[in-house]
Order: sequence, then structure tokens, then C-alpha cells
Amino acid sequence: MSLRANRVGEQMKKELGDIIGRKIKDPRIGFVTVTDVNVSGDLQIAKVFISVLGDEEQRQNTLKGLAKAKGFIRSEIGQRIRLRKTPEIQFEFDESIDYGNRIETLLHELNAENKEEE
Repeated sequence: MSLRANRVGEQMKKELGDIIGRKIKDPRIGFVTVTDVNVSGDLQIAKVFISVLGDEEQRQNTLKGLAKAKGFIRSEIGQRIRLRKTPEIQFEFDESIDYGNRIETLLHELNAENKEEE
């Protein structure tokens, strides 16, 4: 990934957090954290990684709400970041957080089992 794409990604991450948190009034969208934005080298596509507080149903509803608001979000980004062409936005769940939480849970369970055995 180019340095420029990296900078654009960082800027988009900051702006997206603000837009999703303050500007979108869709009740389906829960508590969303933008964890990362990967912008392609040609600045055409931006993969936005999000984590959502809640169960699977809330996660899916949030994704639907964000997909519906994609045009609005993209135009907001276009106004805030000066680019010739605003990247196409794709939302994806950041699985690394779930993965980390799962590992942490397993480690706690192992520790608890070890203490019981002692």
C-alpha cells in the first residue's frame, strides 16, 4: 500500500468515525467503531473495517444500515477530504477483535482449570 493511500485511509478512518457517530440517524446502526480503513493503491476502493457492539442480529442490522447510508457517507467523505474521486466504500467486520476476545476467553478458562487442579 502506498504512503498516500495510507494517509488517505487514516484521514478516512477519522472522518468515518465522526460521520457514523454523529450524522447518521438510522436506528439499525448500533455502536460502531471504525477500526481500520484499507485504501487501494489507486485510491478507488476503501475497505472499512468496523466492530459493532452487540449480538449477530445487531451486527447484521448495522451492516444493512451502513449499506443503505453508503451514498451519504461517500458524499460526506468527498466534502471533507479533497480527492479527485472519492473511493468506493466497502464495509466489513473486523474479525481480529473477535479472534482476540476468543483467545482471551480460552486463556481465562485454561487458567481457571489449572487453579482448580492445584
